[in-house]
Amino acid sequence: MSAIVLREARAEELDAVGAMMVAAYAEFAPPDPVPAWTDYENEIRDVRRRLGGSTLIVADDGGKLVGAVTYYPDCSKEPHGSWPPSWAVFRLLAVHPDARGRGLGRLLTEECIRRARASGRTALGLHTTTLMNVARAMYERMGFVRVPEHDFFPMPTFRVMAYRLALR
Repeated sequence: MSAIVLREARAEELDAVGAMMVAAYAEFAPPDPVPAWTDYENEIRDVRRRLGGSTLIVADDGGKLVGAVTYYPDCSKEPHGSWPPSWAVFRLLAVHPDARGRGLGRLLTEECIRRARASGRTALGLHTTTLMNVARAMYERMGFVRVPEHDFFPMPTFRVMAYRLALR
């Protein structure tokens, strides 16, 4: 097993990163995908659209892309929340199904924490759902706490839950 390198995605690998992220989220797809899921999958795949206000961090295992996360140092650039202006946020943390169980989700989260602290942010925020039990439990073990005032509903009956980690 190679050492994992966390780095920013290169322009020539953006399509591969998008495909890897879609593969990571495939387990959450409904049996008969509805238009809302198809729209979400397209959003996950379209990493280029997020690059204007974010950094796409990848986990590279000897040249193989095994994980990624979209990090927003300025939370106002993240379109799915009304976060406090002193926060950084991340979203769409993904670990390829073949690479799970190696701590890559934690490594990517720790990199977001490191970057947020280095830029003087007061907190780091994220959104997750009840479907994402493994990720949610990891975030809670790392000290993230619920902040329901920043939840949102992409559909009337589907809550996307907000969490934050205080950095100061």
